[in-house]
Amino acid sequence: MIAGHPGTGSEEIVVAGLTKQYGKLRAVDDLSFTVRPGRVTGFLGPNGAGKTTTLRMLLGLVTPTAGRAGFGSRRYVELDQPLRHVGAVLEASSAHRGRTGANHLRVICRAAGVPVSRAAEVLDLVGLTPAANRKFKGYSLGMRQRLGIAAAMVGDPRVLILDEPANGLDPEGIRWMRDLLKMLAAEGRTILVSSHLLSEMQLMADDVVIVAAGRLIRQGPVDDVLGAMAGGAQVRVRTPQPAELTTALTAAGAGVTELPDGALSVTGADPAKVGHTAFAAGVELHELLGERADLEQVFLQLTAGKAEIR
Repeated sequence: MIAGHPGTGSEEIVVAGLTKQYGKLRAVDDLSFTVRPGRVTGFLGPNGAGKTTTLRMLLGLVTPTAGRAGFGSRRYVELDQPLRHVGAVLEASSAHRGRTGANHLRVICRAAGVPVSRAAEVLDLVGLTPAANRKFKGYSLGMRQRLGIAAAMVGDPRVLILDEPANGLDPEGIRWMRDLLKMLAAEGRTILVSSHLLSEMQLMADDVVIVAAGRLIRQGPVDDVLGAMAGGAQVRVRTPQPAELTTALTAAGAGVTELPDGALSVTGADPAKVGHTAFAAGVELHELLGERADLEQVFLQLTAGKAEIR
């Protein structure tokens, strides 16, 4: 924690009725959602969904046509010492090619009014201490992503907003990113992450906000979003008597679909019910496995036909 930090309390991100019109194009359409402190929230949507425009309005870089976006009751422009409240990375870090990573961060420290010693702390936080004195022109894309996060953390902000932060990171780097953001959220910070890596979001995020064509499609805890989807809970079953089992399960109110490999996919019944139904019907089972749709499947189902070319 930085001495003299202006606020130790956590702040919600609040988007209410947010709209942005560019000529005939409505990039964001009456969008409302809340991001809670102490959790990692994934901001998801297909290309052209309005995610980056929303983040730019949240940070005061784009003026909304209608509605508001802010932190608690305040907009970004109303924050005192905003770098100490909100850290953001909307693209890979940019810096003077001949300046070292450490010097780049020292400049930001001075601009933010924090001790220059903070540069070493955030370099260590993102694992760039060994490259602190290397010039920016020699940094890989993954290193630039880490430097961007270090810059966003200079003011020890309570809110962190990241747009596609895993771009350029290898699998080890992606896992590092996941662990870092979970650690920061556990400290009570509000974390909003836009990403197309849905499998990673399922591992990283506590909550998701899903948008398409500028509109909210679904918001909530990841488990709730997955569990609420029709067909989200499925049972995979294999039997030498598929016709008999299908008849029995259908009579019990379940839905049955034959899979390409010959197994059956059952919805509307848990594994126990499938097993009891098979036993009662005298059907032999060779495989019985409970499955749940993953975030990618749910995302594609929710956004099907809703994406627009922008």
